[in-house]
Amino acid sequence: MLVTMVWLAGRYEASQVQEKLERDTANAVGDVRAALSRNLQDLLALQAQGDGAGVWRQHAAELLQQRRELMRVEWRGMDMRLKAHAETPYRTVPWEDEKNGTDLHSAEVLTCTQARRVNGPSYSPSRFQLLGDGLGTETMLVCMPLTENGHVTGYLLGTYSLHGILVNHVGKALPRTQEVSFTEPDGTRLALVGAAWRGSRMFTAQQLLDLPGNTLVLRMDSWHHAPSVFPNVMTALVTAMSIALMSVLVVLVRDNRRRLSAERDLGDALAFRKAMEDSLVTGMRARDLQGRITYVNPAFCNMVGFSADELLGLNVAPYWPPELAEEYTQRRDSRLSGASPPPRQGHESVFMRKDGSRFPVLIFEAPLINAQGMHTGWMSAFIDISEQRRMEEVSRASQERLQATARLATVGEMASMLSHELTQPLVAISSYATGSLNMLKHDAGAGSAERQLKDLSMAMTRIGDQAERAGRVIKSVRDFVRRRDKSREVVAPAELVDAVMPLVQLQAHKLRVKVQVEVAQDLPGVLCDPTMVEQVLLNLARNGMQAMDQPDIKERVLTLSVQRGQQDLSGQRWVEFSVMDCGAGISEEVALQLFTPFFTTRAEGMGLGLSLCRTVVEQHGGHLDYRPHRPSGTQFLFTLPAHRESREN
Repeated sequence: MLVTMVWLAGRYEASQVQEKLERDTANAVGDVRAALSRNLQDLLALQAQGDGAGVWRQHAAELLQQRRELMRVEWRGMDMRLKAHAETPYRTVPWEDEKNGTDLHSAEVLTCTQARRVNGPSYSPSRFQLLGDGLGTETMLVCMPLTENGHVTGYLLGTYSLHGILVNHVGKALPRTQEVSFTEPDGTRLALVGAAWRGSRMFTAQQLLDLPGNTLVLRMDSWHHAPSVFPNVMTALVTAMSIALMSVLVVLVRDNRRRLSAERDLGDALAFRKAMEDSLVTGMRARDLQGRITYVNPAFCNMVGFSADELLGLNVAPYWPPELAEEYTQRRDSRLSGASPPPRQGHESVFMRKDGSRFPVLIFEAPLINAQGMHTGWMSAFIDISEQRRMEEVSRASQERLQATARLATVGEMASMLSHELTQPLVAISSYATGSLNMLKHDAGAGSAERQLKDLSMAMTRIGDQAERAGRVIKSVRDFVRRRDKSREVVAPAELVDAVMPLVQLQAHKLRVKVQVEVAQDLPGVLCDPTMVEQVLLNLARNGMQAMDQPDIKERVLTLSVQRGQQDLSGQRWVEFSVMDCGAGISEEVALQLFTPFFTTRAEGMGLGLSLCRTVVEQHGGHLDYRPHRPSGTQFLFTLPAHRESREN
């Protein structure tokens, strides 16, 4: 419709231009007719004033000055002989009949004959008249008979310049975009007036100038640009509104598509978020800056046993234990005021379910920032660590059972050594007892009674020493194997070494290993579980002695040393224990799995010794490592924290 309207508007504009051109052409023809009529009246006036040739010429010259389109006026008699004539003062024309003044062209004779016959003016066809300098112009002759008492007495002839007619009666009102011309009916152009301006489109109008004896065509051409896209204000407004409407429609369609896409993305995001919230086992809770609960997820509701409707908008949480509510309120107020930022590693707390049962939780908090970058509250994540605590307790019990199993395995390996060590004191006891019985059976004289009593006393003393020796060996094994509750106490490092020395000496005696003990003076006490640390020392000592149980190793020395460790940046003091052997050392392949559980290089080993040792040391806050001992062997070192309140001796 818009294209059709613009096309119709262009057609309308073209029709308006054509109609205006037709009117201008008709007006131009009317102007020419009126001018020719006035000229005829002026020529007739010359007849009335023509008393003599001189006076006639004077009046004719005045007429030619006023009517520039007239080039020549003649007065001829009945025989067509020239009586008088006058020429325009504006141009010089070499008239052909100027010398004789008698001959006329046949067309002019016919024109006068026609004028006499109709007793009125008659116009001749156009004729080309040469001008000076090789130029020329189209002329037209008008002939009027002169009558007196009803009889023709002569003729008045006026020669018109067709170009002059156009210039004087049409060209003055002619715009720059138009040109006007006289043409013959067949289209031959006779005279032309107007600028040779050309546009993108030409409009043409023609009107007949029907004169007595001659017919001319007045043609008017007008050049215009192509009709404007917006030919009038209404078309421009409608077009602008249509374009604006189309633009708005396009924008709305695009915006609607983007909105629908955003709604689909938002719906997908909400569905994803809802699915994620429903599948989470971590509780989520949001609070505003006033401490009111603004959001909880299903996992949190399942965790505490309260529904979301029961929790939203509350400032004091119903899942806080009554005995801890005041403490939790102070911590919340401190967090909201910004005085104590939440720790990144989280903090532990205790919550109460709706049924009154308590359970531990691990809380992570972070500031809640909205899309404009403003802090609007706090988001908290809650993890129920009840199962974790239970698993830690199970792991601790399993660890203790593994340690007891390891101790039993160690005692089992020492059974042969114990039988060897216990045999000596038992044989000595048996020998001393047999000797004492023999002395009691035989009576001694008076002189030898005193000596016999002395020998018997010495034998009883030796029997007691050997029995005590056997008791110490058995007690050491029993204390090591016995499972005790986990308890830590401040112990001197030398006491830990002395506690394991009897068992170390048992295996050292069997494997022909020399044991050296180097304990530094003035060492602080260590806070530890003595039984567990003794097991670490015994395991490391046994591993060192077994590493030297090879035929090609002649020098077998095991060194147990304790010295003061370095102080760290926090001010914590450490005590360093070292077990060093002279064995073959540890290869790179074995070193990669040295502390891996159940990895062992001995066929009868369990692969738990070093793994348990590292676990025990790390539980005490220390560190277990090894390094090569030059020229051969390996040195194991572990650290224990020194008790801060223990006084150095």
